[in-house]
Amino acid sequence: MINTLHIKNIGIINEISVDLNKGFNVLTGETGAGKTLIIDSLEILAGGRFSKEMIRSGETYSFVEMQITINNKEIIVSREININGKNMCKIDGRMVTVTELKDFMSKIIDIHGQHDNQHILDVSSHIKYLDDFSSQEIKQIKNEYSKLYDEYLITKDELAKNYGDEKEKQRKLDLLKYQVNEIEAAKLKENEDNELEEIRKVMLNTEKISENLNQADSCISDSAIESINVAVKCLEKIEDIDTKYAKTLEVLKETYYNLEEISRDLSDYKEMIYFDDEKRDEIESRLDTIYSLKRKYGNNISEILEYKDKTNLEIFEIENAEEYNQKLRIKIEDLEKQMSKLCDKMHEIRVKNIEILNEKINKELSELEMKNAKFKVNIEYSKNNYTINGQDKIEFYISTNLEEQFKPLIKIASGGEMSRIMLAIKTVLANVDDIETLVFDEIDTGISGVAAKSVAEKMKLISKKHQVLCITHLAAIAAKGDYNYYINKDIINGKMQTNIKLLDENETIEEIARIASGDITEISLTHAKNLRIA
Repeated sequence: MINTLHIKNIGIINEISVDLNKGFNVLTGETGAGKTLIIDSLEILAGGRFSKEMIRSGETYSFVEMQITINNKEIIVSREININGKNMCKIDGRMVTVTELKDFMSKIIDIHGQHDNQHILDVSSHIKYLDDFSSQEIKQIKNEYSKLYDEYLITKDELAKNYGDEKEKQRKLDLLKYQVNEIEAAKLKENEDNELEEIRKVMLNTEKISENLNQADSCISDSAIESINVAVKCLEKIEDIDTKYAKTLEVLKETYYNLEEISRDLSDYKEMIYFDDEKRDEIESRLDTIYSLKRKYGNNISEILEYKDKTNLEIFEIENAEEYNQKLRIKIEDLEKQMSKLCDKMHEIRVKNIEILNEKINKELSELEMKNAKFKVNIEYSKNNYTINGQDKIEFYISTNLEEQFKPLIKIASGGEMSRIMLAIKTVLANVDDIETLVFDEIDTGISGVAAKSVAEKMKLISKKHQVLCITHLAAIAAKGDYNYYINKDIINGKMQTNIKLLDENETIEEIARIASGDITEISLTHAKNLRIA
């Protein structure tokens, strides 16, 4: 149960703390004082969505914290949300994600606001209500089924990925073989692209290269070689006079021979840089082919060839996958047989409990002044159609008048009727529900008189086994409170401020009188006292 709730910087709430109690906690007060913000704060702490607009004007963050008791152990749960969107959630001092917080709090608190009328209209949630009612019988079977169902989905997914579908298999094979053929047809060679790029670079600079080669060759042939040749002959005449001339002559001759070799190389280079149009087109075409393959299969030739090898391996695996696929199909059939037996058992349990649930909810509806209404759970069994919940499809139907046929619950338009239907279901489920704290936000919408009294009695009954928090505008409901809290607002330093106070018995009587008649008079006080003891 919730022991203490602390709220800071949410809407018009600056900072409030309230101690809550076992039993029926009723919150009343002025319109716009911030009653709904209390529920909003609980929803935030339960892992609900948060809008930055909820942060109090002028502040940079909102903070909600509660102290709860679980199995005689006190735990602190908190959530802080900054204006920059950053969340900080903690359970007993340990940082957790919003998802972890939501999962933890879903076992602690059940909040029913006006939006929950939409939740019960969601057909997909109906089977959960039924299974919650049948929990002791169906829980173990459903857990066993859930494990098989997870394995079933994984195996089916594996079969699909392993091309168990013949059309998908053939489509994939055609694509892979086309890719391999395209790469093989190119007859690529390692590093070929780099070599061709070098040739292409030369091709694009032929004129510049040719001009400079000719000039270099001319300088060497016409001047340098002849000049060095003359110098050699001069030194040959004096080499035997002194050894140093002989050494210099040797170096000079070597230079002469090197220049001759360079001259021949330059002549060869000049011949090599000639490219005819056919050669140019051939190189450009080859590079285009390589670039096209790079775009599809890899950044270089090595990666393209590696891709080809991997693709060949995948082709081999697909063409030889049938034996493994057959094993997967056999496994799927076996899982379906096991799941089918469990689905039959769950169906039997659900059918049996539907009758009990129908009877109990109809009794509650009658006591909630919907005596002509009839509720029923419709069940459809779809053999071989496996879902997370088995093979059953559950939908709630209702007839609100004796002459009306049963219609899906979604067809019911009255807010007051929806609130009472929801309360009837909550009342029935309260006996099997492990959640200790139930919160009702203005469940009295659209009801009054005898119906309001009946709603009050039902919530009082639920509070015998659960902690109940209820925001109400009705005196009949407020009169049933074990603990009554009054919420009002003040203007402090030019800003609206929410306050909350636990009322004593006399203050509770006055508040019931105010709600009932709008004024506190002797007559309204007497009426309030009568409601209180009724």
